[in-house]
Amino acid sequence: MGFTRQELETFRDKTVPDLLPGNLRLLFIGINPGLWTAATGAHFARPGNRFYPALYRAGITNFLIIPSDGYDEAEIAEMVGNGVGISNICPRATARADELTTEELRAGAEQLHNLVEQRRPPVVAVLGITAFRMAFQQPKATTGLQESPWRGTALYVAPNPSGLNAHSSLDDLAREYRSIAEAAGVVSPDSTPLR
Repeated sequence: MGFTRQELETFRDKTVPDLLPGNLRLLFIGINPGLWTAATGAHFARPGNRFYPALYRAGITNFLIIPSDGYDEAEIAEMVGNGVGISNICPRATARADELTTEELRAGAEQLHNLVEQRRPPVVAVLGITAFRMAFQQPKATTGLQESPWRGTALYVAPNPSGLNAHSSLDDLAREYRSIAEAAGVVSPDSTPLR
C-alpha cells in the first residue's frame, strides 16, 4: 500500500496509540509519529525508516518487522513477547519532527514522565538527541546512558532511525540498540552477535 501526499496530509495532527506490553522491559521513545505512522497506526512505519531493520540486526526481534501497511498479529506478538514497547515524546503526527515546538516537546517529556512512573520499565531509550536535548532541557547531552529522573529505570539516548539521519548507519543503530536491549535483559550478551 502507498499513500499520496494529499492522503498523508489528512493524518496531520492525529495520534497513534502506544505499544505497551504487560511485561514492558524496554520502552523505545520516538520523537513523534510521522504521517505514514498515523495513517497505518504502526510506529516507525514509513518505508526507509531503519528502526525495525536495526531491531532485527541487533537480535531484538527474530524476524524483520515491515509495518508499512500496519502491523500484523505476528509482528505485534513479536514485540509484546519480547517486552518491547514504543511511545513518543509528542503524540501529534507531523510530516517532519522539526515542525514541533519546544513547548510541545517539553510538555511531551512531562507526559512521558507520567508513563514511566506508572509502568516502571527497567530501560527507556529516547531515539533522537536533538529532541531529547530540547524536551528534557539537557542542551549538552550526548548519546548513551543519561542520568535518569526515574528510580529503577535506566535512561539512554540513541540515534534517530529516520532515513533522514545521515549521521548513523544501520550497523551503528543496531549496535546501539543491542547494547540498550542487553541492559534491559531483552537480549543476552551471550546470544548471537549482530546479524
